Amino acid sequence: MKLVLASNNAKKLSELQALFGALPLQLVAQGTLGIAEADEPHHTFIENALAKARHAAQACGGAAMADDSGLCVDALGGAPGVASAHFAGEVTVPAGTEREARRALQDAANNTLLLQRLQGAATRRARFMSTLVALRHANDPEPLVACGRWDGEILAERRGGGGFGYDPLMFIPALGQTVAELPAATKNAVSHRALAAAQMVALMRDVLGLR
Repeated sequence: MKLVLASNNAKKLSELQALFGALPLQLVAQGTLGIAEADEPHHTFIENALAKARHAAQACGGAAMADDSGLCVDALGGAPGVASAHFAGEVTVPAGTEREARRALQDAANNTLLLQRLQGAATRRARFMSTLVALRHANDPEPLVACGRWDGEILAERRGGGGFGYDPLMFIPALGQTVAELPAATKNAVSHRALAAAQMVALMRDVLGLR
C-alpha cells in the first residue's frame, strides 16, 4: 500500500519508515510528488495532523498520513506546543541554503529561546507529543488516529549530537540520557512517535487488514 507522508522532514520520514517497517507500506514524502506543505492554523496537534493528512490525500488522490508533533513544557503552559517547529520565529538564512541546514539553524534558535524562557522556572517538566492521522482518501469519514506521549525534563544546556529539534535538551530520567544521546534504535523503540506508530500499526492491521 502506498501512503503519502504529509511532511518534508527527512529525519521524520526516516524514523517513520523504520517504525512502519513491519507493514507492507511504501511511505512517500509529499515533496517528491510536488505537494506543497499545508497550512497549520489550529491550536491542537490532532487538528493540524488531520488538516495535513487531508491536504496530502486530496493532492495525491489517495491515502495519506500526517504526524503533528512537538514539545509541551509545563512551566510555559504547554508551549511551544503546535508552534514547536518555529518557536523562535522563522529564521533568516542565506538564499540557497539547503532544507536540512535551514532546519538545523531553526532548531538551534528554538532551543536557545526555550532555555531563555525557562530561566528561573520552578519546574522543567515537559513531554514530547506525537499525533498520527491516516486517511484512505481526502473525504475518509473514519480517520485513524494515534497519540503518543514521552515524559522528561528540560536541561539547562544541550547534550548529544543525534536526533533533531529539542532532542539535545530533552532529558529522559528513566534512561539517564537526553534524546540526542540515545542510539536511533532505542529512540525508535520508546519515543512519543514510536508509541503513536505502534498504535497506528495496530489500527492499520485491524481496520485496513494490513499484515
